[in-house]
Amino acid sequence: MLPLSVAEIGQPQIIKRIGGNPDVKQHLENLGFHIGGEVCVVSTLSGNLIVKVKESRVAVSSELARRIMV
Repeated sequence: MLPLSVAEIGQPQIIKRIGGNPDVKQHLENLGFHIGGEVCVVSTLSGNLIVKVKESRVAVSSELARRIMV
């Protein structure tokens, strides 16, 4: 298990755990990140990530990406 922030670009990943306080978890859930869901890192820019989740592309800060374990 490793954080999404170090996942390989273009490789689909399955979310195994989401860390953080309840507010952070709820925010990520609202963006479409769910345990068991598939995500794919599209690109990185200055440590921030563009992630494909549920047929949408979402920008995620490096801090939030470290809380998503794949």
